[in-house]
Amino acid sequence: MINHKLVLENDFQEEFSLIAIHCSEQPYKMAYMINKQVALRLARKKLDVDFSNNGLDIAFPIFEYEDESNYFVYNLVANKNKSLSAKFLSSGGLFSELATEKTINNFLLEEFKNVDYFLKVHSDYEKIPTRNLITSINQIEQVISAYRIESDRIKSKNNLIFN
Repeated sequence: MINHKLVLENDFQEEFSLIAIHCSEQPYKMAYMINKQVALRLARKKLDVDFSNNGLDIAFPIFEYEDESNYFVYNLVANKNKSLSAKFLSSGGLFSELATEKTINNFLLEEFKNVDYFLKVHSDYEKIPTRNLITSINQIEQVISAYRIESDRIKSKNNLIFN
């Protein structure tokens, strides 16, 4: 009897371009500035990108615009999330509880800790031109820098699946 083995390593890989953006503005303001400069219509999705890490629920705000005429989907997502972790220690007394709070930084893509936002551009039909898009984003006064990240440098691609 002959055994057949199927290897499904690269069958489900999504084609996309990823642009890293360094900017200290709030997510809603970043989306507004990109909409104004690049003429997109990024809008906040009803559900954020949610993860669970060490018992903490982490949410990253995400904005989306679907360009139906050119078959592009744009997703702007924050890379950083700060959350508070509280610990209560009881010393056995009735009113003697000690509370300690610690701020924990979480990242959507751990390998790019210095990036503030990612703009993911996805298309099913054609190669995605990002040169003009990056140039337009770099012209925003509050943006420090924007550049393309090659997909082979991304270790945690599963975190970029937003559907």
